[in-house]
Formats: sequence, structure tokens, C-alpha cells
Amino acid sequence: MTEAPRSQFLSLHVLETLVAVLPVRDENGSPKSMVYGGVERHMITSQARRRAERVHARNRANAGVGALAGRSTGLRTREWALITARSLETVHGWDRQEAVTTARAVIEAVGLKFGDPAKKTVANLTKVLLFAPADTGTRIAAHVHENADELRSWRDDYLRAQEESAKRTARKSKPKNEPGPGPGPGPEPGSGPEPGPEAGSGPGPGGVPGAPAASLPVLPKHHRDAVLFAIAPRDAIDIALYGRFLAEIADSPNVDGAVQSSHAFTVHEAEQVDDFYAAADDAKLDRKRNALDFLEAADDAGAGMTGYQSLISGTFYRHAVLDRRQLTTNLRAAGMSEGEAAETALAAEKEFVNAFVEAFPEAKKNSTASTGSLPALVLAFEGDRPYNYAAAFQLPVDENPAAAGGEGPAGPAAVRRLLRHHAFVSDRRPDLRTSRVLTYDPQIDAVLGEVSGTPKEVPAVRSAEELTP
Repeated sequence: MTEAPRSQFLSLHVLETLVAVLPVRDENGSPKSMVYGGVERHMITSQARRRAERVHARNRANAGVGALAGRSTGLRTREWALITARSLETVHGWDRQEAVTTARAVIEAVGLKFGDPAKKTVANLTKVLLFAPADTGTRIAAHVHENADELRSWRDDYLRAQEESAKRTARKSKPKNEPGPGPGPGPEPGSGPEPGPEAGSGPGPGGVPGAPAASLPVLPKHHRDAVLFAIAPRDAIDIALYGRFLAEIADSPNVDGAVQSSHAFTVHEAEQVDDFYAAADDAKLDRKRNALDFLEAADDAGAGMTGYQSLISGTFYRHAVLDRRQLTTNLRAAGMSEGEAAETALAAEKEFVNAFVEAFPEAKKNSTASTGSLPALVLAFEGDRPYNYAAAFQLPVDENPAAAGGEGPAGPAAVRRLLRHHAFVSDRRPDLRTSRVLTYDPQIDAVLGEVSGTPKEVPAVRSAEELTP
């Protein structure tokens, strides 16, 4: 029997109930929110979710666990110069300071900008996060060491030119102490200095178009190509899944992500709790406990620190889509054969589904145990296009059973809504197929029994691995 072809898109939908957590915060430390259906909802941003899922899959692969065990993954960081320097130092025996200086110069010369050299905390960090294969630093270090004599000579010229350029800039920007001449006739036409190139019109460090003009030695092409290959996406599976955008280097390929993620939001109106906390000072309380008289005990009264933290609770809906065609395209672009790309795409899909179900942002994880949460319901299905069911919750769930239209607890009410919405849509969209549901909640399992007689019954599975055919 021939299997039916798989659809291009795998749509995933989750309902999860969280209690007294704070998985993501705004710049003021408050929970993020949005307005939908005329009421405020708590929100967990897709960025927080995507990073949690990406790191979850990467850690499993590096630990030899799961469908991607042992495969190449990526690392998103500003510290590639420091990582490269560490490899030069520990593997190839370079002096630490020389290693850092050389690594920064080589990476900067291909077009990546670094922080202010006068500020030690950022001097050797790139200005943007670079998502590249985890072995990028090792590869660059190996090339630098292999061509050490040539690159040391180039580096010295590069740093000398940088220093001279900085001195010229400082002299031009230095204010003059003496007042200039008073008003007088202007210069003769054509007698002034020749206009220089406009900022951004000439090649910058490493010959990068669009950067400010500077007379810095260009990194020889074969060295530049080696660095570009090291930072290229190559076969890093999570870059193929989530994509990357690198505007700083025009000839380093960007990757269109195969995963689409929505912000999670509560299916009901948001309610926030400002929790007052008092942190005890152990030494202070020990003195109080061992005080010999009342006055000594009074001197050590009170908490060591107090404050407030905002916590949220609620049932959240979130959604993600895997574009299987884009994933395969990304893997083929990385140099894989058709067969290898197809096999790797299947493994990546399994791990993506596992991460979507299992991973959780780690903010406040120790004080709220948020990462132990399990979804109330996961709905998965295939289609010729993505399907987002956020509209099922435009009308917020009213948990008051005594109110007109009250639906009771948000978890079961949201499950009923989601499954009714899916049945309604799938009756009108013939491309929807291979639907499956997974629950970790016995109350929700009972609700699934109630809706088992719908026109398009959705079979229940017992593990995340069974959610994708």
C-alpha cells in the first residue's frame, strides 16, 4: 500500500494552564500583555518560546538524545571572537592577548562590527548576535593557526592602520582653543580642498561596501572565504529550522526559517497578582535568636530585603507551524543530498514537535517551578497552508458558571472550543488531514470522550512522537 504524500505544513496548537508564573517580562519587570476581543490578555512572546524550543532541541542533540542525537547545531552569541581566541589558546597554544586581538581583527575584517574598544566589557563582542554553527570558533581558530605567519603580518598592518585612523579622527574632532578669523571673503571657487568620499560610499574594514571609508588592509580573499564558510549555516539543524538574518555581511547567506510561531495568550481576561515578598537575612535572624535581652532582639527585627514580583495564572493558547518544504530546501542548500535532506528533515520534525510540547521558557523557573508544566491539550494536523485557531478565543472564556454564557473552568472550556473550531474548519477545508490530539490531563481526557462523536473524530495519541505521521 502506497502512503499518501505528506502535506507541506504541519500545524500545532497547544492549550496549557499555568499557575503563579512569570515566564517572560517587559523592560519594567512586569508581565507582557495584549488586548484581544476587547479585553486584556496575558502574553508569552513567540521569541521566548522559540528560544526555549531551540535550546531544548540543541541540548538533547548534544547529549546524544532524541532524533537529532549527535547532529550539528547552532549557537547564537556575540562572543565569537572570544570563543575563537579560547580555541587558539587552549588547542593551539597561543598567548591569550594575542589570540583575542587576532580573532577580533579577522572577524571584524569580514564585516562584523565590534563594540567600543575603550570599553572592556564590549570591546571584543560583536554588535549583533550571530547565529552560527557551534564549531565556528574552532574552525576559524584552526585556519588562523594554520596560516599564522601570514595572518600575524596582516594583523599588525591592520591594527596599525586602525590606530592611525583613530588618531586622525581624534585630531579632526578636537575643538580649537583660539577663535578663528572674523567675517571675510569666502574662498575662491575651486580653491578649497577636494571633496572626499561620502560616509558609507566606500569600502570599510575588509572591503565591505557601505561601511565608512577607511584605509585598512583588506583581509586576503582565501582567508575571508575560510571565515565566511565557518560562519555559514552549513548543516546546523536548528538554523535550518528557525532561520537567521545577517545583514552585516552581504555575501554570507541568510536562511528563511521553516518554523512559524505565534505569541501565546490567555483564552480569558488577564488577572495579575503582585506578590509581596520578604527575604530573610540568616545572620540577622541568628543574632535575634541568640539575643540575651529584649533590646538586642529588637535591634535585629525585620526582614533583610522586601519587594514585589508580579505573577500570572491562566490557560494559554499558542500555535506553531512547520513548513516541511522550506526545511528540506534549507538542508539541501547546506549541501545535503536529496536522500540525506529528506532523512534529516524527518528527524528535525520529530525533535521540533517534541520541543514544542516539552520546552518552556526558564525565567523564574526556580521560584515558580514553571518548567514542570505539561500541556492540557496538543492538537496536530497537516494541511496545504498554515491554520491559526486564535479566532476560537476572540470571545474570552467566562469561567463563572452562574453567569449567562459562563463556561466553567477555562481549561476544559478552551478544549471544547478548540475541537469544535477544528471540526468546523476541517469540514470546509479538504486539505486538513491526519489530525491527532494528546493530553496529559485526566480531566481533559474526559472532555475528549464527550466530543468523540464529532463528524470528523480526532484520534488521541499517548506521546509527542505520535503527533507527526
